[in-house]
Amino acid sequence: AGVAQLAGLPPPILLDAPEVLRPEPLPTLRLMNMLLKRPVDAPGRPYENLVYADFGFDYGGVVLPSESLSKRENRVLDGKPVTIERDVTREREAGARLRRAGLIAATASRDAMVVSSGRLRGSHYVVAGGRLDRAEVLLDSVPTLREAGFRVEFAPEFPLELLTAPDEWSARLGADGEGGWFDLELAVTVDGERIPLLPILLKALADRSLPRDDEGAGVWYAPIDDRRRLPLPKDRVRALVAPLIEWLDEAKPGRSRLRLPRSAITAVAELDAAGIALDSRTRERLRTALSRLKPAVDAPLPPVPAGFEAELRGYQLEGLRWLEFLATAGIGGVLADDMGLGKTVQVLAHVWARRLADPAGLPSLVVCPTSVLLNWREQSERFVPRMRLLALRGADRESLYARIADSDLVLTSYSLLARDRESLARHAFDLAVFDEAQAIKNAKAKTAQAARDIDARRKLAVTGTPLENHLGELWAQFDLVLPGLLGNERAFARYYRTPIEKHGDDAQQARLNRRIAPFILRRTKAEVAKELPPKTEIVQRVELEGRQRELYETLRLAMHERVRDAVAARGLAQSGIVVIDALLKLRQVCCDPRLVKLERAAEIEHSAKLDALLEMLEPLIADGRRILLFSQFTSMLDLIEQHLLERHWRYVRLDGATVDREAPINRFSRGDIPLFLLSLKAGG
Repeated sequence: AGVAQLAGLPPPILLDAPEVLRPEPLPTLRLMNMLLKRPVDAPGRPYENLVYADFGFDYGGVVLPSESLSKRENRVLDGKPVTIERDVTREREAGARLRRAGLIAATASRDAMVVSSGRLRGSHYVVAGGRLDRAEVLLDSVPTLREAGFRVEFAPEFPLELLTAPDEWSARLGADGEGGWFDLELAVTVDGERIPLLPILLKALADRSLPRDDEGAGVWYAPIDDRRRLPLPKDRVRALVAPLIEWLDEAKPGRSRLRLPRSAITAVAELDAAGIALDSRTRERLRTALSRLKPAVDAPLPPVPAGFEAELRGYQLEGLRWLEFLATAGIGGVLADDMGLGKTVQVLAHVWARRLADPAGLPSLVVCPTSVLLNWREQSERFVPRMRLLALRGADRESLYARIADSDLVLTSYSLLARDRESLARHAFDLAVFDEAQAIKNAKAKTAQAARDIDARRKLAVTGTPLENHLGELWAQFDLVLPGLLGNERAFARYYRTPIEKHGDDAQQARLNRRIAPFILRRTKAEVAKELPPKTEIVQRVELEGRQRELYETLRLAMHERVRDAVAARGLAQSGIVVIDALLKLRQVCCDPRLVKLERAAEIEHSAKLDALLEMLEPLIADGRRILLFSQFTSMLDLIEQHLLERHWRYVRLDGATVDREAPINRFSRGDIPLFLLSLKAGG
């Protein structure tokens, strides 16, 4: 019966043996996310969110879990049975790489929550010792594994996605806009997609998450949006940000373009040197802009302008060439030659050369301390007698403003600048010169703000102060003549002043030097010593003002009457003592009213000559000069001494009351002390 039943069955189907496939395994890591309920009695940290990676191998389109111990896997592909023969050796090598990257099997984790969850298999991996509820813990291993040949995927529910490294870094430079500013675009290309970098950098700067210099190498995961992260080498990011940091610091978040002053084109050149790709148009614009900002040192020296009645030394002609370069480029600068090298003469020659080139052009303006305004007027009249000069001074100066348009050079003082702010703002100038520019070192002061309001095509700061020792003054002066070159004051202090002055950061000092190099000219006496005469005499006239001038005039009239009466009574030959006494008192008033033994004079503490002296001493002492200061009056030395003590300036003194003459002489001769106070009689 059994045989009969079998005979009634259909014939057997003969199956082919499964095809054996041996494709190369591709290590695959899929980043996953799991939400777990928070157990009340769970030991350790109770996780609500668990991130992990599912580790497997792709064999020709079939992904096999890493936990399987079978050397052969049977599958059906396209309706046909196949046997996939696994490459155990390569799988073990991939597992070892995974562990070297810091990932371990979840079942091997010491975290009790992971082990007891029961929802993680042997193919699931977590970061050893990492925060298992943070998606970022898995990202650190991704670049390393990708380089080792792993395919890394991100599950849709995983909160983050790590893009591949950029194929290209690039920058685009827009054409000069209004006021000489231009726009800079920064971007990276990832798998054919161009991603703007500026919004990423600005947000990271606002969040204080940009890579710091003390973080070393490694990868920064820049947030593109809420989910995507872009792996960027930290050192490459720092190289990109460093030339632009002061402008990034003040840019508004969300901008796709960075607005830069034309004078900052050298920063774009640093990007080019750092390997940031520039398109052909940007490279041409960069080349053109850099050529305008590069002084032609090999160009012939300019001739002395016709009608300029002074010979210029070689270095002064080089200074004139540099000033002409600034004028051609349409930019400002800082002339910081040592005191005594003729900065005034160089500026006057430049102003006159500009006037000869454009007789109908705008006038130039010089703003200076009251103590040197007379020197500007005298040197202008001496060296350029044909120049139409206008000095804005005196109580009735308002009527002089109508003559500005018909003048070649206009002079005013810092003390009047803030008062005449509105009147000056109504006039335009070709060049505004700020002599002794350290007077505007406080950018928030009314005088400095008034200086910024002046309508001038170009502005030039003139100073003998060694700016490398006073970075605050350097920023203030460049912010006046080239606004934006060094960013705002806060950014400059953060990225330059503090690192250089407090931490001795040579790299930032070198970067700052490169930034300002085209726009500052400083020569020391040592550099041009061969061209200087054995001794240079500079007569600096000081104008008396206010109560000091009133006292002088009152005393002059009284002494005049006294001398006339003495001469009339005894004759000139017998009146010498009266004449000498009158001259002595007038000289004392000029030095300081407190030297005169009069009750009224003792009430006047202001001295124009003492103020001018202190203004002159400050840059000389800061520059390390050695100074002999003579006075006929020891009482004047007493007054000077008080101010030196207030400023903590070191000095020695020699007068008739000095017992040990050798001690101060030796201290000064050795170079221990920069300033030597001497009375004329004792000093010899």
